[in-house]
Amino acid sequence: MVSYRDLLAQAKAEIDEVDAVRAKDLIESGDPVIVDVREQDEWDEGHIGGAVHVPRGHLESRIEAAAPDRTRPVLIYCAVGNRSAFAAKTLLELGYVEPVSLAGGFTDWKRNGFPVELSAGLDARKRARYSRHLLIPEVGEQGQLKLLDSKILLIGAGGLGSPASLYLAAAGVGRLGIVDADVVDESNLQRQIVHSTERLGEPKVDSARRTIEALNPDVEVVAYKERLTSENVDRILADGWDVIVDGADNFPTRYLVNDASVWHDIPVVHGSIYRFEGQVTVFKPGEGPCYRCLFPSPPPPELAPSCAEGGVLGVLPGIIGSLQASEALKLALGIGEPLIGRLMLFDALNAEFSDVSIRRDPECPVCGEHPTITEYIDYVEFCAGTREPA
Repeated sequence: MVSYRDLLAQAKAEIDEVDAVRAKDLIESGDPVIVDVREQDEWDEGHIGGAVHVPRGHLESRIEAAAPDRTRPVLIYCAVGNRSAFAAKTLLELGYVEPVSLAGGFTDWKRNGFPVELSAGLDARKRARYSRHLLIPEVGEQGQLKLLDSKILLIGAGGLGSPASLYLAAAGVGRLGIVDADVVDESNLQRQIVHSTERLGEPKVDSARRTIEALNPDVEVVAYKERLTSENVDRILADGWDVIVDGADNFPTRYLVNDASVWHDIPVVHGSIYRFEGQVTVFKPGEGPCYRCLFPSPPPPELAPSCAEGGVLGVLPGIIGSLQASEALKLALGIGEPLIGRLMLFDALNAEFSDVSIRRDPECPVCGEHPTITEYIDYVEFCAGTREPA
């Protein structure tokens, strides 16, 4: 019969171990990935600065996200050095070249008086609410804390703003701003799912706030019961938004949002819909094109009728708005590949997605090499000026 002690001794014979002093030297050299394999309650009580938390029971499934380079040294620790020894052996079996276990573990680290970080973690209620996020290595507790500290501004509480606001609120984005001057109309309810029949005639921002706060009390809703204009855009953006989700349904607002976002250095997740077709992209200042690179001037009205004129399949804004929410979450978390320089097109009739590459225009009057538009213009006149008279 093989005992636990036998297995532990065998594991320690096959791996490298270092004491706390040597571990501190390794950390200060900047070489290793530091992995804490203890349980959540142990991590919450304190951990080594710069460590990533991968509980021993999830090591095999999560270590590749935490330490993708298998040639880089990995310093592993637990409470006293036993779980980390088994973890180091596992990493050897997974092909990691240099896993090292901290002999004496976190206990010995603290005994030497070395610095410890306390976790400003989630409480039990939040851990339960966002448990499915916590299971994702790319999000985890630190990502969820980042979301709770994020600020996302939605332009419009209509077809696109409705699903986007609901999913961003459910995900735990801590502060959602909503700009909309409209009231709830019966024709909205075919697609604008943040509103309801009992709220007909109510300002959309108030209706949306009631729904969002009922969905997730962690979210603060900042309501701007006004139309976005050149006069108020700087005041609104001065509230420190991380991402703008543009669900505007008219060209003057889209160009205004674009110009303001470039000058305020805020990424925009753009979406638009018409009948059975929708599109999504991300305009991130300094990293890709802006809206004016894609549309230097608005099309004539016969080529771009509004949903009120041409109609829209009720479920379409749910699809496009959800994609906008997904892109906004990626930007807030700093993960994945946002749709920067890519215009995603969706055809609901044929259930087809396609991508179109878009490039930054060096001659763009706002984000180009030598911008000629450096302050707000009359956007209504600009959009009307490119159209044929009625």
